Amino acid sequence: MEQDTSYNKIKRATNEELAEMWTRYFADKSNKELRDALILQYIYLTRYVVGRVKVALPPTFSYEDISSYGVEGLIDAVEKYTPKMGARFETYALVRIRGNIIDKIRSQDFLPRSVRKKIKDVKEAQEELKKQFGRAATNTEIANFLGIEKEKVEQLLSDDTTVTSIYDKKGSADGDIEIIDTIQDSHNLAPHEELEEKDVKKELENALKRLPERERTIMVLYYHENMTLKEIGEAINVSESRISQLHAQAIMKLKNLLSENRSERLKRSII
Repeated sequence: MEQDTSYNKIKRATNEELAEMWTRYFADKSNKELRDALILQYIYLTRYVVGRVKVALPPTFSYEDISSYGVEGLIDAVEKYTPKMGARFETYALVRIRGNIIDKIRSQDFLPRSVRKKIKDVKEAQEELKKQFGRAATNTEIANFLGIEKEKVEQLLSDDTTVTSIYDKKGSADGDIEIIDTIQDSHNLAPHEELEEKDVKKELENALKRLPERERTIMVLYYHENMTLKEIGEAINVSESRISQLHAQAIMKLKNLLSENRSERLKRSII
């Protein structure tokens, strides 16, 4: 399908209209017109992800390329989503969009095989010299080891723009751990602090559930999805100034709800 990426021209559906569209689509997933209508309603998610893709991309990848990969991920999300998954569609779609973009980038090796071979030689030289010196080798030392110019080593290293993910495994064996598990946490909490933090998170989750739907959505998009107030306004078809007002109202209500919860807990502890 051809996508109209003029986001501001898309008429935003209300929450009730979206719910009705999903109900009809779940009843008949062969309805391509309805599928396309849902995709347009959530097309803003692709712009959000594309704007936050933090990978070193070569010039062979254009913004349009990345956007098209994101749209493919969104289409896949709409076609495969079911409420039985237990997640909001927006959350599910963001994962599918990001995943498709990364997969597409990885699948397109833009370097000739001969250059890949030279990059591999440089990497192997780095490892060999590290063993010999007990430290990382300089580009000059690598160049001398391989018998090539230092500038050539620098060029090969800059050409190596392999996309990695913190969820990649450090090795190929089934038992190998993911990269994310090797990142040191500089903010380790003591056991009692972890329990306290869990209690606070639980309190906040319960307080959020008591907010009106629109205010709850704004809080999630702003703090969890890192969207700006302007982006949220465009997403739910409300002015940025109104979003700011609703955000302030939600903050005040949360403070009151959290204070109320603490007071009730204190009363129970006294009794």
